[in-house]
Amino acid sequence: MGPYRDNALNVIYNMLFCDNLSLYQEHTLEPAPYPFDILFSDESAPEDLQKVIEDPDTETRVKILAYHKRNAKSNLPAQKELLGVIVEVGLENGLDVLASYANGTARYINQSGKMIIWENPDDQTANHLIQDLFIQSKRIVDQIGPWDNPRKTPPVKGYTRITFLVSHELYFGEAPTEILFNDALASPALMSATRLMQFLTHIKPS
Repeated sequence: MGPYRDNALNVIYNMLFCDNLSLYQEHTLEPAPYPFDILFSDESAPEDLQKVIEDPDTETRVKILAYHKRNAKSNLPAQKELLGVIVEVGLENGLDVLASYANGTARYINQSGKMIIWENPDDQTANHLIQDLFIQSKRIVDQIGPWDNPRKTPPVKGYTRITFLVSHELYFGEAPTEILFNDALASPALMSATRLMQFLTHIKPS
């Protein structure tokens, strides 16, 4: 289930949040390469998952998945590390979604269902925009608490939600779009996200 008519796009949307390992397992060819072999194994120990987390070559979304599984297997304390920022805007014709990750990658899904995948972490302009988004987002995370319930359904028309993927935890803020964009705490992050979206759609038109 998801906000789009295309089920494949709904799968991609749900994978943005990195909270459902089975989705990744269903869409990874066997035999699973490292580090997915560790993630998908029922025998993986918390120490194995910690090595994946600490590996500098681990892709950010995989790192979030490893945090989730490690936390489920042990009570080891998790570093409060902001790894992803996702902005969802409910519009007249559907949902606009921008997901940005700490390794400089991003995904943008337009309300029409068209998508942009950004996988160029060496682009200085994109990196600057993403870094600014994370700086503004961390200020929000430092002032709010985590959400302890299951992830909510997508925001409806006229509402905006900004979600923060922090290690294995989820933080978010949601309100009517006009109110959230004018909120003193949320506005700087949302404006940063808007600039990143504009960059992506200019470089790779949807």
